[in-house]
Amino acid sequence: MENISVSIITLNEEKNIDRCLKSVTWADEVVVVDSGSKDKTVEIAKKYTDKVIHHDWKGFADQKDFAMRSCTNEWVLSLDADEEISPELRAEIEYLLNTPGESDGYYMPRKTYFNGKWIRSCGWYPGYQLRFFKKSLTRLTDRKVHEGFEVNGKTGYLKGDILHYTHIDLKSTIAKINNYSTLEAEEKYPEKRSTPLNFILNPAAAFFQHYFIRRGFTDGVEGLLISILHALTNLMTYMKIWEKRNTRQ
Repeated sequence: MENISVSIITLNEEKNIDRCLKSVTWADEVVVVDSGSKDKTVEIAKKYTDKVIHHDWKGFADQKDFAMRSCTNEWVLSLDADEEISPELRAEIEYLLNTPGESDGYYMPRKTYFNGKWIRSCGWYPGYQLRFFKKSLTRLTDRKVHEGFEVNGKTGYLKGDILHYTHIDLKSTIAKINNYSTLEAEEKYPEKRSTPLNFILNPAAAFFQHYFIRRGFTDGVEGLLISILHALTNLMTYMKIWEKRNTRQ
């Protein structure tokens, strides 16, 4: 049987980290990389692993790359602090560790919850994530937001789910989209233009895509709220691009 490391990055995740770490107690190694939590995140993490490392924040991609490189095993499972591994996914991973397949990395579906409800629409499910891979063949994409892993080899797909609890309430969700829209604006600023017309048409198109094309209406009020928040993220991104181009020093 091959060994597996789990890598997790954290910052003020005391509400989530216990659930996440409980779901991977079966792993051979768990590496938690914290960027300076002010709550009980580190204290809780140390109950599960002695490999809790501080690393100054330089962006999502850098943090996840550092966490991956800090793992001692070739096979790595990367998780966010607000995620957990389902029993079905654990069984699949353990089977692969016992009976190695042909792939060097694996995508897995992710169930994301909004206000406690599993969202099937809006393009959220299955929302495959490449999270289980051979460290020596894997790199992070160089993006400020929506970073991801790339495997220089063959990839496959698993059936078990990652469970994702990122949207606990509207207050925290709005704070996240404010942060993400800032990062997205910084990333798109060199190439994208922003005019008042973008403030109207782009958010409208974003809402239409999520609510109608991606069938957000099938998830009731939650689907409607997600579609509105997606449009709001789009609007904030273009407003921030405009601000960067038009701020007078």
